Amino acid sequence: MQRREDATRRYVRATMAGELLDAETERRLALAWRDRGDERALHRLIAAYGRLAVSMAGRFRRYGLPYEDIVQQGNLGLMRAAEKFDPDNGARFSTYARWWIKASMQEYVMRNLSVVRTATNAAQKKLFFNLRRVQTALERAEETGQPLPDLAQRIATQLDVPVEEVELMLGRLSGPDMSLNAPQSEMQDAREWVDLIEDDGPMAEDVVLGRLERGRRRAALTDALMALPSRERQIVVERHLAEAPRTLTELGQRLGISKERVRQLEERALARMRARVADSAPGLAASAAA
Repeated sequence: MQRREDATRRYVRATMAGELLDAETERRLALAWRDRGDERALHRLIAAYGRLAVSMAGRFRRYGLPYEDIVQQGNLGLMRAAEKFDPDNGARFSTYARWWIKASMQEYVMRNLSVVRTATNAAQKKLFFNLRRVQTALERAEETGQPLPDLAQRIATQLDVPVEEVELMLGRLSGPDMSLNAPQSEMQDAREWVDLIEDDGPMAEDVVLGRLERGRRRAALTDALMALPSRERQIVVERHLAEAPRTLTELGQRLGISKERVRQLEERALARMRARVADSAPGLAASAAA
């Protein structure tokens, strides 16, 4: 652990002691990388502005994540900025890179601070990184005697986000993550918190009854199908039960009759099946009751 901290301090000192680039040198290096793919120019550009990642990482230390990991994420943002930077737009690379470094660090914090995704849209991201600052300022105002009737509403007004988003974020940040497998108390046989989660799936009884009902219907349909004359049964199978149902024309050619006759036989077969299933329903109900 101590060795890792020492290595981090050495890296920080070396980075902060790097060269400072003037605007003309910065532009020349950026052009060399963009136009000729000069990797030495890219390395020099990134090395010169690694201090931005180091200095900005300090702002994110309060989230409790490893400092060196935050710096590394800033370096990834710095490299992304170098890939995207256009030296002809008139802006300094340091100004452009700052945005990419901050965005990379913010994404890392939101991704690793909690097993639950804390911010999923722009409003929540804005809240996540500004909520504590605004909340502290408002609470200080209240201590000086200024009215503070609704903290969530005041924060929403300050940050220009919906009050519902503020209430949601306040709830998410109100406490640390807790395992659902943690015991509810310190007693030896204490139940786990996961036992309190309601199962919104179907009840076991409903599952069994549904399976029995599907079985009865399948049996009734099979019985009705087998009671049909062979030609009508063939038409029903080919038209309704086959993976690739045949058309009336195809069946007519196969059976040597017109497609209109096939349609008539199909309608008669389906009517017979419906009638037989309806007649057998009371018997099925009686057998189920038994």
